[in-house]
Amino acid sequence: MKKAVFVFLCILLGATACKDGKKYHETPAVTRETADSPEEEILLFQQEMNQQFRDPETSPLPDRYRADFETLDFYEPDTNFRVFARLERTPDAIPFSMPTTTDRLALEVVYGIAYFELDGEPYQLEVYQEAGTGDEADTSYLFLPFTDLTNGEETYSGGRYLDLDIPEGDSLLIDFNKAYNPYCVYNKKYSCPIVPKVNHLDKAIRAGIRDFKPEK
Repeated sequence: MKKAVFVFLCILLGATACKDGKKYHETPAVTRETADSPEEEILLFQQEMNQQFRDPETSPLPDRYRADFETLDFYEPDTNFRVFARLERTPDAIPFSMPTTTDRLALEVVYGIAYFELDGEPYQLEVYQEAGTGDEADTSYLFLPFTDLTNGEETYSGGRYLDLDIPEGDSLLIDFNKAYNPYCVYNKKYSCPIVPKVNHLDKAIRAGIRDFKPEK
């Protein structure tokens, strides 16, 4: 992505803010400009995610898991899950309170609808942006939470998240190889937005991060 952003995962319970005074965790600063191919970009993303999970300053893992941490469980890179969607913006959308895994509510707005195809089949997903004014919201990126047919078996039952660059036009790059888990998968102290039902894909998205199995 064009810069590291703090995405929807998590005000620690009992804390007023996350690291550096921001609400969200830092995602890898991988850009298309620093990679020679989409496959290399995906692998760099995976490497940077692993590094963040090893670092006690950025890792959501409790000490007992981080001590022996080696790597997150990723699917093999698959560019079939890297698509360009047609983004239909919704400038008149009204901000709403998105439920989370705790009592906290995340104030979001539907930035637009992404229309795309996978294996020749049409799909659509709502894309969100943090709502608020001034320092209350980070509007530099888009948030795409989704569920699919792998949930509860191969991936986290509650779905996964994507962070997206805001396009200048109406073509939006969605790379499911960069799908990651909410922080509450790794540590129940985090508060994570719950994926809206409208963002379910009736397809198995075998790309990105699998579920976390600490016993392994």
